[in-house]
Amino acid sequence: MNNYICKIASFEEMNTKWDYEIEHASKKENWIIWKMENIKNMVENKIIPYYGILDGKIICEATANINKDIVQNSDGIIDKNTAYLSAFRTNTDYQSKGYFSRLFKFMIQDLKQKGYKSVTLGVEPSETKNMQIYFKYGFTNFIKSDYEVYPDGTKVLVLYYLKNLD
Repeated sequence: MNNYICKIASFEEMNTKWDYEIEHASKKENWIIWKMENIKNMVENKIIPYYGILDGKIICEATANINKDIVQNSDGIIDKNTAYLSAFRTNTDYQSKGYFSRLFKFMIQDLKQKGYKSVTLGVEPSETKNMQIYFKYGFTNFIKSDYEVYPDGTKVLVLYYLKNLD
């Protein structure tokens, strides 16, 4: 892991990563919209995109949403002391090798330094593997459940959890 770095993404890195996601997505129209929204939100300081980069290649990511106006069902999951985390992704070849864990620790440390007291995330009930990982990371305080709507109109049930950063 000597050639692995964790950092806040640049505009150019975001563009590269989103183009990769669009290329590999089954519903490209959603990903194209999400790319435009995320780049706009990064420029407007409404999100903090965190990337894990190995040998110059972006292999994992996570995003801290820090503005409630851009988060669906924002009541109770985001405020001035709580960041809403999303877009936990690791390229398939690099999963289960500790890369995302290092990125997650980097992100949490950065958010603590920025004054955040807690973080939240949402997970679909069918994503049992992800739920187990999130519980391991300390997201054990259930907040609520609600539906989110994708750009193409698809509705998904989401369970929201909180982790304190003390």
